[in-house]
Amino acid sequence: MTATSASQPTRAMQVAEPGGTFSLIRTEMPTPGPGQVRITVEACGVCHSDAMILSGQLPGTSFPVTAGHEIAGRIDTLGDGVTGWAAGDRVAVGWYGGSCGHCEACRVGDGVNCPELQIPGVAYPGGYADAVVVPAVALARIPDGLSAVEAAPLACAGVTVFNPLRRSAARAGDLVAILGVGGLGHLGVQFAAAMGLETVAIARGAEKGKLASELGARHYIDSTAQNVAEELQKLGGAKVVLATVTNGEAMAATLDGLGRRGELIVVGATPDELKVSGLQLIAGTKKIYGHASGIAVDTEHTLRFAAQSGVRSWTEEAPLEEAGEAFDRMMSGAARFRMVLTTGN
Repeated sequence: MTATSASQPTRAMQVAEPGGTFSLIRTEMPTPGPGQVRITVEACGVCHSDAMILSGQLPGTSFPVTAGHEIAGRIDTLGDGVTGWAAGDRVAVGWYGGSCGHCEACRVGDGVNCPELQIPGVAYPGGYADAVVVPAVALARIPDGLSAVEAAPLACAGVTVFNPLRRSAARAGDLVAILGVGGLGHLGVQFAAAMGLETVAIARGAEKGKLASELGARHYIDSTAQNVAEELQKLGGAKVVLATVTNGEAMAATLDGLGRRGELIVVGATPDELKVSGLQLIAGTKKIYGHASGIAVDTEHTLRFAAQSGVRSWTEEAPLEEAGEAFDRMMSGAARFRMVLTTGN
């Protein structure tokens, strides 16, 4: 692979102010510093979390902003002190874009909970661009079985559902419910089924039952017409409910559907309150907890498992310069299920 010249101009889609529109800018190619690499971006997913960044809601965001934290491409240039990587390596970067390395969380391998967590698009310019400079610690290898477009959404949405499932109490054959069949949920259903879990999809509307079956669910519950907890108990009670929706009431409605020592795992980021009673938790010794996505090695494991099992994000592609249209399509729910920007690199 030929390294890109540092003097060559590069494109980026930038938002100048909170809630502003996207503009195509041309700037100098970024140069990696010590411990960093430059990636030639081939694809970058559009994530719902980008809305928090581009609206200025996420602390630490400064404008103008180049968003994008579902990055897939190839290493172009290594900064000083980077070992274990080479120019031409296929890599992905997700929500975890680096951490301090010295706090207690980092020292025990929990860098996603580092107080100095670096998020692409916040700590440094993100992947809505031809090139991005990232800390080498944020890199995940992309296996040969995945294209850049396939890998990009898995770097955030994929690891967000895969990691909590594999770290949960559920084991092959256990009943596991995925609440929501959207951008996260459609991947959650696939991963759960591929792990050998008896998978239940829960969503609104009978028409989503066919989709749930196509994704690998053995059971479907229409939350608009059925009592979710009662239906889960008819199936024996869920070992795990993975809540991908952003609706506190819908999450709480699953709690009584958990079996003994069942777990409600929250990955849908919402300010909604979950109204539950102490008695609900004590009866059956149930748990409710949140789960952040994971560090770079978790992303790498997600990509590897997806390549092995055939799990894929359902995506629509758009060229980089149409980032505004792709973002609007993603946020409106018109996309099914993830939008991915491509650069032509």
